[in-house]
Amino acid sequence: MSSSNARSKKAAVLPPPLPRLRAAARSAAGMAYAPYSQFYVGAAIWTDAGLFSGANVENASYGLCNCAERTAIFSAVAAGARRLYCVAVFTPTPNPTLPCGACRQVIYEFGPEARVLSNCAGHDEIDTVIDALLPGAFGPADLGVDPAAQGAVKKAVKRSKKAS
Repeated sequence: MSSSNARSKKAAVLPPPLPRLRAAARSAAGMAYAPYSQFYVGAAIWTDAGLFSGANVENASYGLCNCAERTAIFSAVAAGARRLYCVAVFTPTPNPTLPCGACRQVIYEFGPEARVLSNCAGHDEIDTVIDALLPGAFGPADLGVDPAAQGAVKKAVKRSKKAS
């Protein structure tokens, strides 16, 4: 087993490191590109491949902006993660802010039982689960898709690359 596979399996069984997630989300907010809204958001996620973070990135064409939660998730998926266990969000506001609807849908895609923590500059924290934020969610099962089956496809692609 390669060391990256060992790390992935180890991360999958360990509980989320909540203090590290909160700190990483707070740190990521400082990297946000938010010249239009001035709403700086950071997110950190715990996955089967470890911890990833992201910040919101705005664009003059507002529809092309990306939230911190999706930035972190897409970075994790690009690095090989497929299972999301916990999301921590930080906003430098007096009250915690929950993920938007688009982020909730993406969180559900990779973590239908994910824990969601929302932190802020104040003392409050919201600690909930994605199912409570997106009840009756539409997901892979509604399309007859088994995300676990994707692993078999990836292995076949790797085998064909080795053979060529």
